[in-house]
Order: sequence, then C-alpha cells, then structure tokens
Amino acid sequence: MPNFDLTQRVAFVTGGNGGIGLGMAKGLAEAGATVVIAGRNKAKAEKALAALKDYGGTADFVELDVLDENSCRKAIDGTAERFGRLDILVNNAGTAVRKQPQDLTAADWHHVMNTNLTSAFICSQAAYQHMLRAGGGKIINIGSMMSIFASSYAAPYAASKGGIVQMARAMATAWAKDNIQVNCILPGWIDTELTVKAREQVAGLNERVLARTPAARWGVPEDFAGIAVFLASRASDFVTGAAIPVDGGFSVQS
Repeated sequence: MPNFDLTQRVAFVTGGNGGIGLGMAKGLAEAGATVVIAGRNKAKAEKALAALKDYGGTADFVELDVLDENSCRKAIDGTAERFGRLDILVNNAGTAVRKQPQDLTAADWHHVMNTNLTSAFICSQAAYQHMLRAGGGKIINIGSMMSIFASSYAAPYAASKGGIVQMARAMATAWAKDNIQVNCILPGWIDTELTVKAREQVAGLNERVLARTPAARWGVPEDFAGIAVFLASRASDFVTGAAIPVDGGFSVQS
C-alpha cells in the first residue's frame, strides 16, 4: 500500500540492535526503509543486521553512546551524509534503575534521565535540520506504561518516560509547520532483556501483568513492527503529538 511504503526513506533507530528497537527496525525494513541501528554492542548488532538483511533492504550499524552529545550528533550527521537524507528517527535507547526513592543516588537519577530523555532531545535536535532539508520527517519516541502510571521502584524511569511524552508534544507543536510529526509509543509489559531483570527483581510481577492484561500475555518485540511503520509513513501525516499504548489492553483496565 503506497501510504505505508518506506522505500527510499532512511531510518535511524537508537538501541535498534535488540528488543523493541529491533522489532521496530524489522518493520521499517520490511516496508522498504534503509535502516541504521545505533548502539554500543557490536556483537549484538551483527546478529541484528543479519536479521534485518533478510528483508532484502539496506541495513547498517553505527556506534553510538547516547550519554555523549557529540556521539549522538556525529552518528546522525554521518548517517544523513552517507545515505543522502534522514527521514525517520526512533528514540528507543533506554535503561532503568529499580530502587525505592529514598535509596536512589543522584548518579542513579542522572544516568536514567540522561539515557532515556536527554539523549532523545539531543538526537531529535540533531535530526531536525536533516528532516527540514528533506521536506519533512517522522520522530518516534518510546515512552512506557510508566508515562501514565506510577511505580514505587522506578521514580527516575517514570519521570523520564513522562518527560519524553511532554517533550514530543512540544516538538510536535514547534515542528508541525516543517512537516515533521513527533509521536510516542507507550509499550506495556514486553518480554525483553530489560523486563527479564524486572521479573527477577520484583516479586509477583509476572502474575500481576498476566492478570491485568486482557490479551493474557506479555508483548514481544515483533508487536511493534506495525505501529512503527504507521508512525514512520505517510499514513500518519496528520497524527502528531500522540502517545499510543501498545500494551494488550493493560492501560484500559482498572
């Protein structure tokens, strides 16, 4: 379908070498986009690239430290220079520190906020000029159920994920005139490396998630392929500033 065709589009996905990031990257590649995954783990990236190339498109990896502003700008500028344009940015890189608020250090707080929120701001700012020259673009921020709900053990994570939604809304308002749409995806409980640790650290989490989720399962990274293509394509040209849950119905339950 032409509205969902991403042929000749270039996408940059932070943390795209695994989990939700790779699930979205696969969707973008299947729709025809050139996909650049960015992260620190080269070995993990090689496996991800092999998976992406099965879709027949162009895929590449660039080293990126999201805690380093220069690294963010260099990676995005380099991608735009190599492929001649940048159309899609997915701000997916993230981390969490699970402690009660009184046990958190300032270093814990800054690490999570800088990884999850500040890096998304820097990458979006770096991508803006390239999208402006291309006549428009799509920025997709990855929020969380913690953008909506509270948790006693995830204060910095929840703050960063609430902030990323508000940041997206501000950018959506500022850049609508430039034909740049900025939206958020709010994943529910997804089976990834990050949540494996959560299930180890939070007693009863698996049972509570299954009991509350109407779909009666944890999500998987492949559940994000379709929403990524929609938000990256012409089909979403009149959608901006939105925060869309992908959670099997978790957020509509009381």
